[in-house]
Amino acid sequence: MTMVIQERLATEPHAEKFDAGKVIIEHVSNTSIHHPLIRLPKLLGIDFSVTKHVFMLWLVAAIVFVVVTWVVRRYLKQQRPVPSGFMNGLEAVVEFVRDTIVQPNVGKKWVNTWTPLILTFFVFILCANAIGLIPLFDVVALLDRWVLHTGDDSFIKHVLHGGPTATANFNVTAALATITFGAIIVAGSKAHGPVEHWKNMVPHGLAWPIYILLIPIEIIGMFVRPFALTMRLAANMTGGHIATLAILSFVFLFTEMFGRAIAGIGVGLAVSVPLGVGISALEIIVVLVQAYVFTLLTAVFIGMAIHVHH
Repeated sequence: MTMVIQERLATEPHAEKFDAGKVIIEHVSNTSIHHPLIRLPKLLGIDFSVTKHVFMLWLVAAIVFVVVTWVVRRYLKQQRPVPSGFMNGLEAVVEFVRDTIVQPNVGKKWVNTWTPLILTFFVFILCANAIGLIPLFDVVALLDRWVLHTGDDSFIKHVLHGGPTATANFNVTAALATITFGAIIVAGSKAHGPVEHWKNMVPHGLAWPIYILLIPIEIIGMFVRPFALTMRLAANMTGGHIATLAILSFVFLFTEMFGRAIAGIGVGLAVSVPLGVGISALEIIVVLVQAYVFTLLTAVFIGMAIHVHH
């Protein structure tokens, strides 16, 4: 991109300036529903066309399903019961989620009931976060620019616009949080019965005027929990990309400011690249932490519905 800017400065003195905000927003946002990657017919007035984040959602789900299914089936076909290789790592993840996240919060009686859901959350979020760090579409963009030279309306051109991290989309995290919301109600109803679960929202034996305050607060709290899960995951995954792109934009801004590519390259080598590498390393930690935090809070909320008196 530095070469492109340098050429434009030399041949087009009044060319449009580099807009860092536009580039950043385009990278972290989803593609428009009016220009989807795959156009599908409307059903009941709802447009089910595939945008970039939906495409990434399907891609991550397909990768997780195929890899886990293949590894488990291969393990079950072998003679020895001792896992090895990738299956060994997968078993370690299962045991970590079951013994460290689920069991301490829901108890031994319900651990096998809720481990599959929480384990699915953990693996999917972890893979979606991790795949979002890989510059898949940037490589495709370079390949298209120098080799393929596809048209403006091609599938490749459309797939280059919009961010690649599915969990940076608030709709995706809201869907995951909605599942958690439903799981909390189901867990409380299974443990105490449908009626008793709702009665357990507030402590028993208090003076009736106190319930006038407690009941609205608890109802609000029911929706605050999934809202917090939604915002925390999406905001953290979006923030890291914004910070990295903002720092890398210094290269192009200084190139335009001084009219020479050497100025941008100097700033890039001295500032942008070291800080970008540092933030990318921090994002690797964030990928793990956010998957852990989402599943941990889900287990805590489910455990609160089950062990309400504790």
